[in-house]
Amino acid sequence: MTGITREMVDRARDFADFRVVIVKGKVYVERYQNAYQTRDVFTIWGIVQLLRLYPGKVPDLDLMFWCGDMPAISKRKHNHVKHLPPVFHYCGDDKSYDIVFPDWSYWGWIEVNIKPWMSMVETLRESNNKTKWKDREPYAYWRGNPYVSRRRRELLKCNISKKHEWNARLYGEDWGVERQEGFKHSNLEDQCTHRYKIYIEGVSWSVSEKYILACDSMTLLVDPKYYDFFTRSLVSKTHYWPIRTSRMCKDVKSAVEWGNTHTDKAQAIAETASKFIQEDLKMEFVYDYMFHLLSEYGKLFKYQPTIPPGAVEVCSETTLACPGDGLWRNFMVDSMVTSPKATLPCTIPS
Repeated sequence: MTGITREMVDRARDFADFRVVIVKGKVYVERYQNAYQTRDVFTIWGIVQLLRLYPGKVPDLDLMFWCGDMPAISKRKHNHVKHLPPVFHYCGDDKSYDIVFPDWSYWGWIEVNIKPWMSMVETLRESNNKTKWKDREPYAYWRGNPYVSRRRRELLKCNISKKHEWNARLYGEDWGVERQEGFKHSNLEDQCTHRYKIYIEGVSWSVSEKYILACDSMTLLVDPKYYDFFTRSLVSKTHYWPIRTSRMCKDVKSAVEWGNTHTDKAQAIAETASKFIQEDLKMEFVYDYMFHLLSEYGKLFKYQPTIPPGAVEVCSETTLACPGDGLWRNFMVDSMVTSPKATLPCTIPS
């Protein structure tokens, strides 16, 4: 028998932070464990906004969601399982079966002061217009937390030193200090000042990728192992320049040298990526991806989803009233869908 059974979804509970059940256009959530920071809160908020955008169009369904960094359903551990437990998550890789869903930061990431995506796209566009590509610093730039992965710590070795000039300007980020100082040095719109920007994964995929690609800087992409819902559309040397982990410093140096020698080509790669992010990753298309993903998922059900005894109904008004700091409420207000969309979601080619 093909399709999704209640037993399969119940089995996925072992890997989930929370369960979302949609019945007759209403969202119900059953929590199992605390997710990191407010990832769960803003993910659920996004699902509620989807139903406000397309009222009555999202089918009844029942899903489990995992908010961690690494994929939850590994192929090695589940290849022998006849019916896979369906788990929604922010990223996947070649070794997992997770169902990839847009990450929480599209509605805001309060812990690092990143505004909702709709606001960030406009802010980055304005920032790009301040400095022409050829007038930017002719180096590769990266700023982030180096302590979450060995590869990021290796990347820091490519920084300028008395012995080496790898054409890179790299900065470690201490988020604790940033919070204390009011995020003075971590505004993303202030980081579009170099011709090249480096994307490198952390524990797994990183939400930073979309902000880096949107910066009108040629992205140097270090051997990604993971993908989110849109990155498989990116094409090497069209949207980014590939960097090998085994030759990280040398590849960064040669990429910058190539770009500074072939400025028109390097600028074209930078602008193609930025255009893709700003036009094809508009918030309306993020919602359309969510709509089609959940609709296709809903078609697979072999049972009628029902509200679990421990679930609580969630709506925009109740979530806004939850306790939180000023950013919590501000980001939710900024990302709230205020009226249904007059047109249907985009269509998927057959």
